[in-house]
Amino acid sequence: MPKANKLIEETSPYLLQHAYNPVQWQAWNEASLNQAKREDKPILLSIGYSACHWCHVMEHESFEDEEVADIMNANYVCIKLDREERPDIDQIYMDAIQIMGLNGGWPLNVFLMPDQKPFYGGTYFPKKNWLEILDKVAMAFQKDRAKLAESAESFANALNNSEIEKLNFGLNSHTAFESDLLAHAFQQFTKFMDWDNGGTLGAPKFPMPVIWKFILQYAYLSKNEEAKKYMVFTLNAMANGGIYDQIGGGFARYAVDTEWFAPHFEKMLYDNGQLVSLYAKAYRFTKNHYFKRIYQNTLDFISRELVDASGGFYSALDADSEGEEGKFYTWTYNEFEQALKEDAPLFSRFYNVKPNGNWEKGVNILFRHTDEQSFCEIEKLALDEFQQNLKKVNEKLLEIREKRIRPGLDDKILSGWNALMLTGICDAYKASPEDKYVRIASANYIFLTTKMWDGKQLYRNFKNDRATIPAYLEDYALCIQAALSYFEISNQFAALDFAVTLSNYCIANFFDQQEQLFYYTDQNSEKLIARKKEIFDNVIPSSNSVMAENLHWLGILTANGKFTAISDQIIKQAQHLLPKEPKYLANWNYTYSLKAYKSYDVVVIGENSKAIQQEIWANAAFNSFVIAAKDGHHQDLLLKGKEMIAGKDTIYVCENNACQRPVRTVEEAIAQMMP
Repeated sequence: MPKANKLIEETSPYLLQHAYNPVQWQAWNEASLNQAKREDKPILLSIGYSACHWCHVMEHESFEDEEVADIMNANYVCIKLDREERPDIDQIYMDAIQIMGLNGGWPLNVFLMPDQKPFYGGTYFPKKNWLEILDKVAMAFQKDRAKLAESAESFANALNNSEIEKLNFGLNSHTAFESDLLAHAFQQFTKFMDWDNGGTLGAPKFPMPVIWKFILQYAYLSKNEEAKKYMVFTLNAMANGGIYDQIGGGFARYAVDTEWFAPHFEKMLYDNGQLVSLYAKAYRFTKNHYFKRIYQNTLDFISRELVDASGGFYSALDADSEGEEGKFYTWTYNEFEQALKEDAPLFSRFYNVKPNGNWEKGVNILFRHTDEQSFCEIEKLALDEFQQNLKKVNEKLLEIREKRIRPGLDDKILSGWNALMLTGICDAYKASPEDKYVRIASANYIFLTTKMWDGKQLYRNFKNDRATIPAYLEDYALCIQAALSYFEISNQFAALDFAVTLSNYCIANFFDQQEQLFYYTDQNSEKLIARKKEIFDNVIPSSNSVMAENLHWLGILTANGKFTAISDQIIKQAQHLLPKEPKYLANWNYTYSLKAYKSYDVVVIGENSKAIQQEIWANAAFNSFVIAAKDGHHQDLLLKGKEMIAGKDTIYVCENNACQRPVRTVEEAIAQMMP
């Protein structure tokens, strides 16, 4: 058995993967950083995550190799970092690589001076190239130290340039939020539409749920049919493709091609949480039952494979099993035939399974060319009977697949990613109010508020029954969002109070009063070479845009003008950019839509308030927050004074802390909220 390095003391599954490398890896901590200064050695910082395919490849080719390890150990203090545990550090050095004019990605390998300032880096390197770089950098550090230090200082200065200045942020001269801006943003976005395959043009194809969340919202509020048509087209294309697990539910990280066919097979919690939300909202908007099946099956996957007994959700499943990418999910024709027997010919046509395979090495990725109704018309089959058989076939294939060697599980629990999943479950409940979704949501909410929150601060991670890393703005913002979602479906005012508590903490510890934006890191966090602000939406929406959304709703629900003012101020600073960069500011545009088209807090009072609440959700009503209560005798301002009239169920539709005429029916309430 090889000797373990210092990573054996860590809890991160990614760091533990490298614990028996001959490289003398250490975690990022005070001891390893002090060693670099004490020994006057450059730091080799290698950043990745447990489900990263090319991280595994580089480990096998280089970090498990004794020759490579000897050179690394002799010349560098070697630090391994899990980017999912420490996104603050990853963000800084990813920015540094891009400032250097290099392409970013993972594994991210960055060379730092002993004071942590970067001077060179890159992503994946084959062994031969890696050996050359190790030698050249070590030699340059010895012979051209002053030049490297000068470059590192320059890069560090660039990292500390204000995001406000770089993006030309500033208070907009406009005082009003105007819906025309969103029309311009959508028109700009149409330039990137892939009308052949769905999604945005080019490959690889990422689901990017934050984009479709905005497009769906815009289609609903503006009644723009093109936006609705394209959103539906994209969601169908993704669900039909190999990127969606046709057998077990859930989405892979991305497709390597333009057609959503061949996935990079890792499954991430943050993708699936947001996609559950997206398909649930799309179902409420379109009543397309295929979308309902997608979010329900994805939640089945989460419940089956990513739930911890404590109520938390694990982070990811690896792309690889048995050393091969996608082996767990793909089928040879013989395997498919043996599993389904007489049903194999029909369902091989449905799932495009070929005798010689439809992908690499003669294996098949299951995907659909068409919807079930069209397939049945071609095959001259009864739709109901086919769908019943399809369900049985999928169950049989899943049962067989479950006996295979499973992909690696990243079992760390992250508060922000859990919050995305909790919001997804709440959205699923609003689309199909089943008690099981409330049970799962309640368990996760309890987990977040007891295991990830100590009464004073939130934590980023949880593993081995302890939380150790203080949370970032991403975690706070997404947990506030999730607490508000949980409040709406549970009517538990403690969840609203929790959202307020977290928001006040963020304003006190993350908010830059001068620039009117939130820093990514707490003022009490470890001091790094730069303190960044997250602006652009990526796969996960930017923490500043989520905070603007949170404070918008909290201002309404608590009648707190401070929250509203900060939300408005944040959005107005980006207002001039929103129609220009809709791909990268999708959640900013989404939040802007809440202001431009009005937002409503709706209170339903009466014995049937829960059923009426669910009926309002069924009418989409995406610009509303709906609370149900049996009576208005509650100390909270939101319910105070709202009573049943003449002993009958009563609906109050309110906007800007003023309520319209109380009504009896859902139809009347929806009419009061129509954009």
